[in-house]
Amino acid sequence: MAEETAELREAIKRAKVVLWDFDGPICRLFAGHSSEEVAVRLVTWLESRGLHGLVTEDERRSLNPQVILAAVDARHPDSDLVAELEERLTKEELHAASSAMPTIYADTLIRTWAAVDVRLAVTTNNSAKVVRTYLDGRDLLRCFAPHIYGRTQDLKQLKPDPYCLNRALNATGRAPSEALMIGDSHFDCLAARKAKVPFVGYARNERKERELREAGALIVVHSLDVIQSMVRDQHQA
Repeated sequence: MAEETAELREAIKRAKVVLWDFDGPICRLFAGHSSEEVAVRLVTWLESRGLHGLVTEDERRSLNPQVILAAVDARHPDSDLVAELEERLTKEELHAASSAMPTIYADTLIRTWAAVDVRLAVTTNNSAKVVRTYLDGRDLLRCFAPHIYGRTQDLKQLKPDPYCLNRALNATGRAPSEALMIGDSHFDCLAARKAKVPFVGYARNERKERELREAGALIVVHSLDVIQSMVRDQHQA
């Protein structure tokens, strides 16, 4: 535990740019608008078009709308079907943003880092439009703009592909060793590893911690207050 704390402290000290996943570390996007229900609606819409069996049982059981989207794209890449499904998911995310629950200490940590001139970027599989809408409503958009890198039309670039992380690094002119990523899923951990960016997992429960540890995360925090305290201490020293 002491070694993990020391590694976290050193990673924060080196970071000139922090790459944030959105849904999880910054907010719970679907806190008041169930992601499971969104996934079911996407599958129901596919079936209403006669596309029964397009999504496997395992994919259906994931109850993850992004898993559903990626699965359809894998079978019908670059199709109008995928474009329409992605548009439907974006609308669901925009609706969810109005009731999203801020992650405890996220707003404070974001403002603290911005105040000490650490660059911030969002690297997410969610729609960039949704991220901007949420951040603007919290008066946080100025802390990130213009570095918000979300889902593109090329769904093969979703994490665990490191595409959005590499875009953020290139745009901010920073090497991977000068960056730090905060994420809450195995996709985030794998993308950070591929981009060679130090990674801190945020786990709001034991299930999330297991997922992150199994993906290879060496540093996991249960509260962003741990990071906030270290950032504050380093810049007051």
